[in-house]
Amino acid sequence: MPPELLRPHLPSPLQPVDDARFARHGVHLLLKRDDLIHPELTGNKWRKLAPNLAAAQGRPLLTFGGAYSNHLRATAAAGRLLGLVTIGVVRGDELAHRPLNPSLARCAADGMRLHFVDRSAYRAKTVPPAFADAYVVPEGGSNSLAVHGCTELGHELHGLADVAATAVGTGGTLAGLAAGLAPGQRAIGFPVLRGGFLEEEVRRLQREAFGGPAGRWTLDDRFHAGGYARTTPRLEEFAEDFEGRHGVAVERVYVAKMLLGLLTLTEEGAFPPGTRLAAVITGRP
Repeated sequence: MPPELLRPHLPSPLQPVDDARFARHGVHLLLKRDDLIHPELTGNKWRKLAPNLAAAQGRPLLTFGGAYSNHLRATAAAGRLLGLVTIGVVRGDELAHRPLNPSLARCAADGMRLHFVDRSAYRAKTVPPAFADAYVVPEGGSNSLAVHGCTELGHELHGLADVAATAVGTGGTLAGLAAGLAPGQRAIGFPVLRGGFLEEEVRRLQREAFGGPAGRWTLDDRFHAGGYARTTPRLEEFAEDFEGRHGVAVERVYVAKMLLGLLTLTEEGAFPPGTRLAAVITGRP
């Protein structure tokens, strides 16, 4: 069943915002509203999952995630909407996750079969023998098909922005975004995890998808706030202020860190006056 039956809103809207903090430096801030693509498969989840759903050709879909994984929720929702069997391999002991938290409960309600494994087995990403016939999508949804799916994000920004920015979790969105941009455009990624490993991961994904480097991109790893799903008072204050200024709900794990990074770079003089800066809103709270 083709994923187009889910009726995505594409291309996603590109909305200018009047923000004096950017304007005083001559920078024009635009929000690329990928969070409006689909009510349940928002943002980069749609762009990554759509090509994998097509490749699965109706086979059961198996993927991996933690107990609060947005990727698991999006995969489960796609399964319900398209009538596909979905299996979620969840990191951690099952008893520790009973009763199910709201995220896993939503997955279960959408029909996903939850298979809990200990952390060492999870790191190995081994497919349980009972599901050997399933189509496997990696954690976070980032594989070569997902990267190709995200190139369309770059294509949609041709002629409309000078710099495109996205938060980075597993690297697939940045890898595809950069490849899809036109000559003269560039991408910036803001990692939401500590460790400094994402640069090589983006390079690996581009090698698998395109045979080598594609597009211009950089990473700024100063804004992870201590690690995945971590926050700071400064980040919370910034996100609440941005919501109040612009009436846009700011997702904290990814989007807030990216937007704070862009404001900091703007105040540091990283963008020449006249720069059109597109911030990709990859998901909703």
